Amino acid sequence: MLTETTTASVATDCVDALTSPASPDLPTTTTRLAIIATKGALDWAYPPLMMAVQAANKGWDVGIFFTFYGLNVIHKDKHRRLKVSPVGNPAMPMEVPNILAALPGMTAMATRMMRRRLRQQQVPTIEELLHLAIERGVKLYPCGFTIDTFGYEEGDFIAGVQPRTGSPDFLEFAKDANSTIFV
Repeated sequence: MLTETTTASVATDCVDALTSPASPDLPTTTTRLAIIATKGALDWAYPPLMMAVQAANKGWDVGIFFTFYGLNVIHKDKHRRLKVSPVGNPAMPMEVPNILAALPGMTAMATRMMRRRLRQQQVPTIEELLHLAIERGVKLYPCGFTIDTFGYEEGDFIAGVQPRTGSPDFLEFAKDANSTIFV
């Protein structure tokens, strides 16, 4: 069983690994990781970015395909305002009945609580993780279909993303992946 001290040390190790430079002993063969990010909420933005940075630190070839609401994670304005919804989110550390979670202001409160907890654990912000990912060579692919569907322009995304990519093109990247993750 994990104790509070063990949990804190695991969290610290994870954050340290994220922000430390890539390993100098990179493998001679390239392992590839393909990630499909479909969610644009704060709590759903962390897993693909953290996994991507960790894999890139190991010398892996990593690409994330951002589609539908996942595009918010790489949108230059929206990535700073991602939220956490307490409605229908049974995994929230503080259980709130849906009838209360639907009240005005509860999403803002849940988002503030999550951001505070992440800051206390010294977890990088989404903006910092995006910077680390790009710095480490992670390819961030915006879905062309979703760009058109939502009326976005290619200039709406942060610097460093790949040109708009269709799903057939990302599948070319993913077909050679050793692991594929759908978030």
